[in-house]
Amino acid sequence: MLAGGGYVDPVTQEIIEGKLLATVDEMGIVMARTSMSPVIYEVLDFACGVLTAEGELVAQMNGITLFTGTFGTQVKGLLARFGADLADGDVLLTNDPYAGGTHACDFAVVKPIFHKGKLVAHAINVAHYLDVGGSVPGSLAPNATSVFQEGLRLPGVRIARGDRFCDDILQIIRENVRLPEIALGDLTAQMATVRVAARRIGEIADKYGADTLAHAFENLLTASERLSRAAIAALPDGTYSAEDVIDGDGVSPDPIPVRVSVTIAGDQITADFTGCPPSVAGPINCARGALQSAVRTIVKALVGPQAPSNEGWFRPLTVIAPPGTLFTAEKPAPTGWYYEGSVHASELVWKALAPLMPSRFSAGSYSSLCVVYISGVDEAGQPFIHIEPQHGGWGASEGRDGANALIALTDGDTYNYSVEAIEARFPVRVRRYALNVEGGVGAGRRRGGFGIIREYEILGETASAYCSFGRTETAPWGIDGGADGSPNRLEIVPANATETRRLGREPHIPLAQGDVVRIITGGGGGWGPAQERETEHVRRDITHGLLTEAAARQLYGYQGETP
Repeated sequence: MLAGGGYVDPVTQEIIEGKLLATVDEMGIVMARTSMSPVIYEVLDFACGVLTAEGELVAQMNGITLFTGTFGTQVKGLLARFGADLADGDVLLTNDPYAGGTHACDFAVVKPIFHKGKLVAHAINVAHYLDVGGSVPGSLAPNATSVFQEGLRLPGVRIARGDRFCDDILQIIRENVRLPEIALGDLTAQMATVRVAARRIGEIADKYGADTLAHAFENLLTASERLSRAAIAALPDGTYSAEDVIDGDGVSPDPIPVRVSVTIAGDQITADFTGCPPSVAGPINCARGALQSAVRTIVKALVGPQAPSNEGWFRPLTVIAPPGTLFTAEKPAPTGWYYEGSVHASELVWKALAPLMPSRFSAGSYSSLCVVYISGVDEAGQPFIHIEPQHGGWGASEGRDGANALIALTDGDTYNYSVEAIEARFPVRVRRYALNVEGGVGAGRRRGGFGIIREYEILGETASAYCSFGRTETAPWGIDGGADGSPNRLEIVPANATETRRLGREPHIPLAQGDVVRIITGGGGGWGPAQERETEHVRRDITHGLLTEAAARQLYGYQGETP
């Protein structure tokens, strides 16, 4: 097989590709079973990958979508930093958002893999840490105005030599985070995963030779590139634009307009974010690495949504954005809530391309992860930090209703906690977990999906919370005459039955025993005129308790009765 790197017979090529996918899946299993943070082993807020010696991604487990485009940039940054100084047994660490990463809470552990003294690959594991210091428990102050308020940054350090931890680095981490035992436990789990990858890649190189391995890597990348270019070339050339609004940055509630122009020319695609605003005061900025990932997520959905991800799929893609914008923030702009900004980059490209590929793209979704941090002291007197992304409603597509209670575009293959797990781990009680059917969703020939309502009752005497919800004012967009969806919001219901507070981005929420934290995520936008929705579909929603007859009459002109 000669696709780009060198001859590898088709059977061997297939075996190596299968072993690469098995390796990253094994890394993921090891991480989920050995980590100490529930945000890792329950939510699965991590991702693992294998890259070439030059830092090109060749295999990645299903995981956080927004890590898809950061792996290569992070590894190449570490290669530029350490160069020829790398040795077998080294393990590197970076959590710098300005060096291809996302935010300081995402620790990237990278192990260069050697075979007979030659660098042949890299293994990477990026995982979200519960706390890395900074001004608030959990490190992500929604009103931070500088990255220096967002915790410890280690922009490229060697954490192990000869596969043994460097105690000085461990001590720095231990003394700068609020939950040191958990943090170091997660770091040890990450170390285990990259060691697993090194063993598996070594086994492939032992059996087939390092040259065959390198040729197989390039053949895989070239084959994916060829498929990607063919998919792009099949689309009509042109420039497709979209605009959107971000609802405040955590410091100011003022709306922030953003835009993109996507150009398809032959077998190439360009996303141009020129004209977007400068980096904002609050922490919803993202750096260039996260922007690249945000765009790649949508391009992958366009050219090959079911195929395993690797760098080859993105070779036809160019992302243009001036430095220093909300999507290309530079130090010291805060980036703690980067996913609240970068999801809008994804949604802009999605919105621009949706009319072009209606079979694959949908109307607007709830977008925001609607994360709430709840922290305090449990009944044993120990500090706790609870973080959890929430699911919401996705937009309708041309041929089907939107998905209900699906994780946001940024987070991919992640979950929220089971009720049993959260109640066992934290001093809270889950009082309600239901679909959000209040007021309906984006009406249309195909309606948007429903968000969720999730209520936590505070059981401890000492607790507080903070949050950063997007799309609290600007609802998910409809397509082709479909109605907009519904917004997200957080409600605090005091135990003493005083007035309920409605919040969006809030830096400090004092909580008393018995208070209820109610998370409400929005519904997706509709596709097509509501008057064209079939009566049986309207009747089905009424029967299932998703729509009242009064709302059905108002939104769809429904005249019948439930059977």
